[in-house]
Amino acid sequence: MKKFGLAIQIVIGLILGIIVGAIFYGNPMIGTYLQPIGDIFIRLIKMIVVPIVIASLIIGVAGVGDIKKLGKLGGKSILYFEIITTVAILLGLLVANIVHPGKGVDMTHLVKSDIQQYVDAADKASHSHSFTDTIVNIVPKNIFDAFARGDMLAVIFFSVMFGLGIAAIGEKGKPVLAFFQGTADAMFWVTNQIMKFAPLGVFALIGITVSKFGVSSLIPLGKLVVSVYGAMFVFVLVVLGFVARMCGTRITSIISILKDEIILAYSTASSETVLPKIMEKMEKFGVPKAITSFVIPTGYSFNLDGSTLYQAIAALFIAQMYGIDMPISAQITLVLVLMVTSKGIAGVPGVSFVVLLATLGSVGIPVEGLAFIAGIDRILDMARTVVNVIGNSLAAVVMAKWEGQYDKKEGEAYLLTIKQAKQGSKVEAA
Repeated sequence: MKKFGLAIQIVIGLILGIIVGAIFYGNPMIGTYLQPIGDIFIRLIKMIVVPIVIASLIIGVAGVGDIKKLGKLGGKSILYFEIITTVAILLGLLVANIVHPGKGVDMTHLVKSDIQQYVDAADKASHSHSFTDTIVNIVPKNIFDAFARGDMLAVIFFSVMFGLGIAAIGEKGKPVLAFFQGTADAMFWVTNQIMKFAPLGVFALIGITVSKFGVSSLIPLGKLVVSVYGAMFVFVLVVLGFVARMCGTRITSIISILKDEIILAYSTASSETVLPKIMEKMEKFGVPKAITSFVIPTGYSFNLDGSTLYQAIAALFIAQMYGIDMPISAQITLVLVLMVTSKGIAGVPGVSFVVLLATLGSVGIPVEGLAFIAGIDRILDMARTVVNVIGNSLAAVVMAKWEGQYDKKEGEAYLLTIKQAKQGSKVEAA
């Protein structure tokens, strides 16, 4: 396997997982053997995310050392996130209105899944997810508790303040900065070692999913799946492609750089699995560390393009399935509600379902309709995770360009090395 690149190894793991899952469909024993493997891989990733974000952000912020510059970067980032996610919502509604994926669906032929865990999570989130609460919760009461829970906004806030503190004390802060530089270097080495186990983790996670739900669960909801995947494809190539061109690059270049991470994110349906690597690669692509370490983790809470696009389509799908007419006024309300509810709760399990539960009732759509699509949520989650990853990676380039700090020459040089490495591997394979 060593002669194959990571992307090919992950694809092989994905295909083998589908085959094994299909063979042992409905057999609970498959989960007994594969679940621990998948869980260990996800835990390994979660283990390194917080240390890397803290170390990278502290180094980047200490290098800037100016709270006004960081405040300006934060304001621009939030503005960009809001604009791009609103475009994603509008595109989702447009696709749902044109395709009508829920029209003619016979609910008697659909399997209902248990969504109680999402209901519980939505109830918990609703008690602490007003706009004011989101702002207040950015400031951690206990930094170690925030680290343990992986509360990214609180982690970012602490890291920014600590980095500013290091910059403020000058020479005295250099040993501390050297410690975090060493920590970041060591954690990136650990990341590279963990990535060697990615194909095995993907094999286990996909095998479990297919064995539980099978391929047959896709057939009654095939129109929804095609609509979501088609909308994601259009969003990446057209919307993000247009934004990339405005920044002097191509979306295909970013996809080429992140091909390993995209395949891994798709296979695991988890953005966290690739957070360290996309930060590292965007820095090599010419984005300063201060921007990658701030924009990308923040985007995990505020720039979930794929998730918001999916939520818009899923909401109208359920309305169409129940034969509920959604006039323009109701759809405008849906856009406004999604703009608020989709922000700041990325750490909640099944976040897209939680957001939909919090949204559907406010526009008169039955929340129990989610039980009909819960069985295929994993398949849809894989697609929206990829869009989230590409969107956040591009956001770092956008912010670097906006701040006048994007190093185009460094980016082009990195692209050239990737092309040369690809050509070299083709020659070796031949």
